[in-house]
Amino acid sequence: MLNVVGKVSGALFGRSVHPMAEIKLAKKLIAELPVYDSALTLEEIGFWLESASRAEWFTLAYRFELLGLLDQAAKGHQRKITHEYLANDRREKVRANKLWTTIFESWKMLGSAYIRCIDQFQSDAGNAATNAKYLPVIVARALRALTMQLKWILQRYGAVDDRLWDDLGRIYQFAETRDIATVVVKIYPGVQGRSTVQREFLKAMMLSASSTHGLTPIAQEIAERTVAQLADMYVMQPQPVSGSNHCFDLWTRRKPARIFKGIESTPTMRFFGPGAALPALEQLIQKIKTGDRAPSHFDIGVSFEPDLVLPVMQHLALYWSDNPPARGSERRKIAARITVVRTFTQMLTNILSAADDDSLDFMPLDGSESWIIENVSDGGFGAIIPPLKGDWVRIGRVLGVQTETSQHWGVGVVRRITRANLQQRSVGIQLLSNTAIAVKLLPSGDHPASNPTQKGYPAVMLSTAPNPNGEIDLLLRARSFIPDQRFDLDVNGKQYHLMPSKLVEVGDNFDLARFKVV
Repeated sequence: MLNVVGKVSGALFGRSVHPMAEIKLAKKLIAELPVYDSALTLEEIGFWLESASRAEWFTLAYRFELLGLLDQAAKGHQRKITHEYLANDRREKVRANKLWTTIFESWKMLGSAYIRCIDQFQSDAGNAATNAKYLPVIVARALRALTMQLKWILQRYGAVDDRLWDDLGRIYQFAETRDIATVVVKIYPGVQGRSTVQREFLKAMMLSASSTHGLTPIAQEIAERTVAQLADMYVMQPQPVSGSNHCFDLWTRRKPARIFKGIESTPTMRFFGPGAALPALEQLIQKIKTGDRAPSHFDIGVSFEPDLVLPVMQHLALYWSDNPPARGSERRKIAARITVVRTFTQMLTNILSAADDDSLDFMPLDGSESWIIENVSDGGFGAIIPPLKGDWVRIGRVLGVQTETSQHWGVGVVRRITRANLQQRSVGIQLLSNTAIAVKLLPSGDHPASNPTQKGYPAVMLSTAPNPNGEIDLLLRARSFIPDQRFDLDVNGKQYHLMPSKLVEVGDNFDLARFKVV
């Protein structure tokens, strides 16, 4: 019903009959919004935002006041939707899609409404002096809404539309021409509501420069909040300065890029970077490592566990530095198929099956999917996930992989996800081992002969031989690594004694641990 009404709102609501033509009526309608269903409430607020934007007879002052009421009414529901989306384990795909669409459209409607205010200011030259006092807040809120749209596109590992870069560039340039880019204003109520247009712009720029396609959704949330917290330390100038290692052209509709040797500056080019935020971030990392509390002024809004925050901050520090990670080997184009399994049990089943089968039958087993490899490097490969497949795929997921030319199974981890469109995604997979061996672990001193009920713990050995330190890597079920637990390893009937060295990595469906062969 809302969608239908939204399409005809301009025709139905004349100057004298618009339900929000008076602020008293607007407050009453907002107070009657449902509080029990945040998704429904945001949809209704979106309807009123669109309706208010279409009401050409509203003065800028009134439109700004009305948008402020709707904006504030949406805040609590946006937080609830965000919390539910991040808590969703993706098994409820329909609900997750609904939540994402609701929150993204909410920010898109809000951004469009504030941009409409900017357009109205530019077209109403006669009242420019009167309306100028609203302008810094309007522009800052528009940029905040655009940054949130960027955040939610990245949450789905999607491609950012040129429209977003165009809006960010032209709105910021407009602010510069009006000399309001660095004016400190209270854009929202609350302790952290003070900001500038430039800071809001730099939040979007630095978020884009943070390579979040390699982070999980929760890690992306922490990254976005960290980027926002450090915004007053970033630097930006028309020419490269110390601490600026990225650039953005306000008029080319292209995403920010890292500065390269020989780059030429243009009047619309802006050079930006972390500035003092990088050493501040490095200090925060050290505080977290030593168990100290973060400074009181650093507040990302939610109490995340240090084990979640630390890797994100280390990631940001790495990609904000002058020497970000470089590709270890050349990526080569290729077209081939790969069979993928996603659970630990499926991985073990397929590895054991391949070890017992000398045939060249590569028919995928139950629970497997067939993906297309589009490029390879020494460290892994990029693959295309077919439409309607791989809804379970997420950053940090371990996979059993087998190419169409190999009888052996390998193990890889999803490190990157990009979405070309709603139907097709590409993933970057780091190959942990070309050859995976199914093994059995027995707690040291506990053998089947003395305990017939003990069948051992299944594991996947990723090493064909110990490294120079006499260590091997084992893939275990999630949350099964015990730091002081020694094991006896059974490989093809041979016994080895293992001492735990360290937990290398924890994923949502695995523990990667290193053991010393004694």
